[in-house]
Amino acid sequence: MRRRISLLAALAALALVVVFPAEAAAAARNGLEVCAGLIVPSLFPFFVLSGLLSALGLPAALGRALEKPMRALFSLSGQCAAPFILGLTGGYPVGAAAAAELVRRGALTRGEAERLLPFCNNTGPAFIVGAVGSGVFGSAAVGLGLYASHAAAAAVVGLLLSPRGGGALSAPLPPSPPEKFAAALTQSVRAAVGTTLNVCGFAVFFSVVIGLAECLDLFSQAAGRLAVATGCELSFARAALYGIFELGNGVAAMRGLAAAPLNLALASFVLGFGSLSVHCQTAAVTASVNIKCARHFAGRILHGLISALITFVFALMLRQS
Repeated sequence: MRRRISLLAALAALALVVVFPAEAAAAARNGLEVCAGLIVPSLFPFFVLSGLLSALGLPAALGRALEKPMRALFSLSGQCAAPFILGLTGGYPVGAAAAAELVRRGALTRGEAERLLPFCNNTGPAFIVGAVGSGVFGSAAVGLGLYASHAAAAAVVGLLLSPRGGGALSAPLPPSPPEKFAAALTQSVRAAVGTTLNVCGFAVFFSVVIGLAECLDLFSQAAGRLAVATGCELSFARAALYGIFELGNGVAAMRGLAAAPLNLALASFVLGFGSLSVHCQTAAVTASVNIKCARHFAGRILHGLISALITFVFALMLRQS
């Protein structure tokens, strides 16, 4: 039954591309513009650097320094500190790619990477402060507040989802001679190109999905019904629906919203959940080492809810003070 539904959905999408070829092409061009203007400039350097730092021994150094706090807080080995830090600074899906690289190198077990994935894969500060804070709400300070909520929620998710029994952990990595810089850089760039292509592919695909849905007026109708049912603004409802499918489109749909507590909470949820596009990107970068993403999906929903709650409470307190 599930396979039949998937086949019918794929055939329907193919039919829509045939019926609306110009609209599908325009949506693909918009997706490519997002890739060229945002994804490649912001993510490709982090993919290269995360692979390079891993090859040069950063996870081992951080693992030895942060072994005790990582085990005490998250029931994870110290090597997991590197993907957590890179995920909080680089954006989706840098943290997932860093965790997959450690599994590939034998520094982490797959089980440990699956427990790390729900909270090491996050939106980066450049996107939150620049695109959301300054771009949507016209304030870098608002962006910094959203990033603080996002980072705090990531830590809370890690605490909530850490196994009580501790689970199987990787042994601390002993000091070892790092790879030669030239070889490490070459391999890191090569791997980063493949990862970036995966991310861009899903971004373009979901842009086309949204474009075709707009041709059928599906998002407008759904947003209108959601706005009537909840009493929220139409742009709020549209941003919520777009954000489920693709993060960039969801953020773009928030333009014009005031920096009110509820609107900021929506932004936090969309940034924390990440969109179906981000989940597919994460699955793509972790598939080569067979990391299961079920916990990642649950963690992203939990992250979105916790981040939205933190943001709403603090925005309400600031407004009343």
